[in-house]
Amino acid sequence: MKKQTKIILLVIIAILVAGAFFYPRLDTRKSNEASSQAESSQGEGTTEDLPVNVVKLQKETLRNQLSVTGTIIPNESVNIRTEVSGLIRRIAFREGQYVTKGTPILYLDDDELQAQFQRLEYTQKLFESQENRQKQLLEREAISQEEYDIVLNEFNTTLADIKLVEAQLSKRIIRAPFNGVLGLRQVSEGSVIAPTDIIASIVNLDPIKIEFSIPERYATVAEVGSKIYFSNDATPEEVEGEVYAFEPQIDAATRTLKLRALSPNKDGKFLPGMFVRIRFVLEEKEDALLVPSESIIPELEGYKVYIVGEDDKVQERKVEIGTRTDTQVQIVDGLKEGDLVLTTGVLQARPGMAVSYTQIN
Repeated sequence: MKKQTKIILLVIIAILVAGAFFYPRLDTRKSNEASSQAESSQGEGTTEDLPVNVVKLQKETLRNQLSVTGTIIPNESVNIRTEVSGLIRRIAFREGQYVTKGTPILYLDDDELQAQFQRLEYTQKLFESQENRQKQLLEREAISQEEYDIVLNEFNTTLADIKLVEAQLSKRIIRAPFNGVLGLRQVSEGSVIAPTDIIASIVNLDPIKIEFSIPERYATVAEVGSKIYFSNDATPEEVEGEVYAFEPQIDAATRTLKLRALSPNKDGKFLPGMFVRIRFVLEEKEDALLVPSESIIPELEGYKVYIVGEDDKVQERKVEIGTRTDTQVQIVDGLKEGDLVLTTGVLQARPGMAVSYTQIN
């Protein structure tokens, strides 16, 4: 009797252990099946739309421009030197002074030349009177032609000597070569200077020139008269300039084309050597249709974009593109004003797919 009781107890324990092991799995399977059925029934009822952003096409001005850097250079700049050696008798300028072309800025000692000039003037008067008398005698045939020619030659030689001394005297006065601002003085009165010595610098600051370079692929677009807009940290507002010249060849080392532009500088806000940021306008087109660069999908035979149709479903359009900028692409053909072009979700979108869109500016 005791043996049967033990067997029954063992069987009951085995059943309990087996139930504890299999029941949780069975319950989990049932819940998974119920969840799958619920999801299946929900999926059969509705389909989630693809969320995308779109832009509405409208005509606008296309400004194809480059952002480059450049340097301010003076309109004219030179270090003033003397052509001859000499003693500085007087300095006639102040450092930082604005002078006009031809203004005397320095005088060299010219006492010896002035003495030579006076002597030649006396000699000129003598030979002039002799020439007049000899001419009258020649007319009366009182002297020969040879005698008159000798006196005339002496008179003309004296005139030439006077012009030579006048030229030497003019070199003793150093004048401003053009309108501009004088720099710091490098000499003092009483010192002897040579042609290698710098007296001061002179700079013309109005207008100023802006020198910059653009990549060679834009070389054919750049032309005289193109507009630029530049600024720097000292003058954050943009100032307009105009291209007036460029190099006739590409720099082989940098593969760039060097250009120069002019801009008024009446207030003297820009100084030579300043670094500037430049917007170089290559071309402008009115009434252009532009889409963001990310909307364009390249294909073997060209390009396409996705648009949202009237039924909020994706439509595919083959397009022909024109000018590219940093962020936009011109659409030449394939789209019209008012079309809603996808800017996001272009990789997931397919023709006929329903979308929910948000229009962005």
